[in-house]
Amino acid sequence: MHEQPSPSGLDIKRIDPSLYNEDLAPLKPEARSWGAFEIFNVWSNDIQSLFGYTLAASLFLTYGLNGWAVMAAIILAGVVVMFLVNLTGKPSVKYGIPFPVMVRASLGVRGANLPAILRAIVGIFWYGVQTYFASTAVALLITAFIGEPSGASFLGLSPVAWVSFVIVWVFQIAIFWQGIERIKHFLNWAGPLVYVVMLVLMGVVWYQAGDELLPAIGTIFSGSGEPDGGAVAAFFAIVGTMIAYFAAVVINFGDFTRFVKTERQMKLGNLLGLPLNVAFFSFIALIITAGTLVLFGEALTNPADIVERVDSLPLTIVAALTFFAATVGINLVANFIPPAYDLANLFPSKISFKTGGLITAIIAFFVGALWVSVISQIGVPGFVNALGAVVAPFYGIIVVDYYLIKRQHLNMEELFSSERNSAYYYTKGWNKRALIAFVGAAAFSLSTVLVPALSGLGGYGWLIGAGLGGLIYYALMRNFKAAPAIGAHQTT
Repeated sequence: MHEQPSPSGLDIKRIDPSLYNEDLAPLKPEARSWGAFEIFNVWSNDIQSLFGYTLAASLFLTYGLNGWAVMAAIILAGVVVMFLVNLTGKPSVKYGIPFPVMVRASLGVRGANLPAILRAIVGIFWYGVQTYFASTAVALLITAFIGEPSGASFLGLSPVAWVSFVIVWVFQIAIFWQGIERIKHFLNWAGPLVYVVMLVLMGVVWYQAGDELLPAIGTIFSGSGEPDGGAVAAFFAIVGTMIAYFAAVVINFGDFTRFVKTERQMKLGNLLGLPLNVAFFSFIALIITAGTLVLFGEALTNPADIVERVDSLPLTIVAALTFFAATVGINLVANFIPPAYDLANLFPSKISFKTGGLITAIIAFFVGALWVSVISQIGVPGFVNALGAVVAPFYGIIVVDYYLIKRQHLNMEELFSSERNSAYYYTKGWNKRALIAFVGAAAFSLSTVLVPALSGLGGYGWLIGAGLGGLIYYALMRNFKAAPAIGAHQTT
């Protein structure tokens, strides 16, 4: 009986069922519907989430650096991230494969499970944290109508906070279950709407602050003295922290670009969504933060707190719904879809994309529930840098492998094959050289976050890890001879 090709066009006879399901298969160009606008909104929702706003606003206050220098550092980080994601996004635009399949080329068809599970852990953590932040917007909306009911808190959350958290958690699962197109539509209206509300909020704060706003901006811009380690060190620490904030998306950007029609559209979306978007949003955050210093005697960095203090019911309703939508949007794309793919990659025949999403949501529930009482106590910048440092080496390994070792050519069928002579089987499905590169680089980059003696390198953990991972991998692989990866189902 003649074997029929799979819907993805791959030869069924060469596919190992333990490496394949339709959610992981190459997505044909005619099945893709994303363009520059969708990619722009990925980044818009990312930085416009409540967590992203809080991080951006806190950078003006935390490092004691001149405000212009902080803005320059944030913009530079946007440019760097744009360059990084253009590199990791290109292979998936070309071949239509998600991150856990792409990484098989460098780590091996079995070894790819290591970066997949570590990336899943990072994604699940972010998913839980962002779910909590989105729930604060819902809690704001509830209390605007009924006030804050009495009741003992549990794990740092009031009864209203718990109800809000559960509402957001269930809502996200419902959206995810309807598929990528519904998520795309959700992002496409949430991103632009957030900008409208942020501009309105900025206008309200500016109007109420009056003539005192500009002096307050000057106070923030002047800095708070000589930064620890010097101005240059503080500048690059901000750059590193912002890059680390985007780190999870940077590594697995292919999970999104596999839906994009052309590379040109991907690059345009990245240009609009990163340096330009980050600069404009940070400017808005600065103005609003300065306004809160005038109005409330303290610099507030959480938009939910700001809206609550402004005491305008219509603004509270619109802002709460909008920030809820923006935070949920990026949570679905950046922190739900990647772990769902990663978990499906572990056991493709048993775990589908949707099943992986449910597992993600269940574990993340407990992460979000513990955010206030446990996780947040270690500090936002340290939390961002530690998580980013763990997975950073995979970026360098993936990029060096695709562009320098594989010369931008992959064999799609052999990415799903466990035959001993296949291009990506290496040693029992593992590329030991890639594993050595990961361990060596991750140990050092993580130590910059955790070891006090290396605290001077704090903020650079992601960049160091990515650079070391790529360098070590290239040194080990440049003379390695593998089975040729040519000829099979190459999409251009």
